[in-house]
Amino acid sequence: MSEIRRDVPEGAGAGAEGKGAESHVGSRAARRRRMEIRRHRLVAERGAEEVSRKRRKLDEESSSTDEEEIEPAKYGVTSVCGRRRDMEDAVSIRPEFLPGHHFFGVFDGHGCSHVATSCGERMHEIVVEEAGGARSSGSDDADRWMGVMERSFARMDAEAVSSRSRASGAPTCRCELQLPKCDHVGSTAVVAVVGPRHLVVANCGDSRAVIGRGGAAIPLSSDHKPDRPDELERIQAAGGRVIFWDGARVFGVLAMSRAIGDSYLKPFVIPDPEVRVLERKDGDDEFLILASDGLWDVVSNEVACHVVRSCVRSKAKRRGGRSSPTSNLSPRQSSGSGSSSATTRRAARRWTKHAPRRPSC
Repeated sequence: MSEIRRDVPEGAGAGAEGKGAESHVGSRAARRRRMEIRRHRLVAERGAEEVSRKRRKLDEESSSTDEEEIEPAKYGVTSVCGRRRDMEDAVSIRPEFLPGHHFFGVFDGHGCSHVATSCGERMHEIVVEEAGGARSSGSDDADRWMGVMERSFARMDAEAVSSRSRASGAPTCRCELQLPKCDHVGSTAVVAVVGPRHLVVANCGDSRAVIGRGGAAIPLSSDHKPDRPDELERIQAAGGRVIFWDGARVFGVLAMSRAIGDSYLKPFVIPDPEVRVLERKDGDDEFLILASDGLWDVVSNEVACHVVRSCVRSKAKRRGGRSSPTSNLSPRQSSGSGSSSATTRRAARRWTKHAPRRPSC
């Protein structure tokens, strides 16, 4: 059988083998490149999915927060000087003076304005200091706030008395030109701390706090008048007297039995506050009124609340909102806004129409 032989040119096999090897190496490199590209693409896709997922989560959280967001609490202030030459009253409004808590205070001065002014400038700072020290005591909210307010009023009274006793040099106010110098100067104090769950009211003197709740007018403080039975008993037990001279007055002079300052009438006139802590009621709490006796001596609690309620509702109707004012004191609110001063001024004008004329005292 004849042998069949194919002659291959020299080097041809080696060349073919070399090309095959090069092709094999090239295909492996291309495969690696494709795998790298695929891997990078996969990582990129996963990253995009993660970013998209996080964005969706943030959007959901943002939308849920927007749904839960409540209109900030509104507050307003108005004050009118009576027939006296100077305004002796002071008002203090300190939103977020503590996290989630707002401070409101009305201080009705007598004799001169500097004690009321000091209360307006310092009372909230003292409350912050006392609240910080009481936070670790472990007591419940009511007991803690009662202690905070009692200590704060005592410190404020001590500051008011000592600051005038240290005064020297040229007179800084008209009361220093009178004798006895500054001993007869004092101020009432009604303070409210509005928190997420509780409302704290502390009162010393005849200024008053009244809350509109569920359509009713509820007083949150009791006026400290010298002829109030328990106050009269306390004054007489301390050796003092209540004389009726244009109304009941301590020794015929001061028409209130508790006040900040008035060092010449101690211990008969004391700075001890009566403190009330109550739980807020969502949907029932409408508004809170703090005012001096300039209002309460001529306007009843019910009339004052009726006027405020009607003013708030008329404002809501003009804005196309709800006619109910209950959104003004929602327990979930934590921020404040002073945009209601115009409403407060309207209420003050209506109060004036309801109030009988009486001399300023």
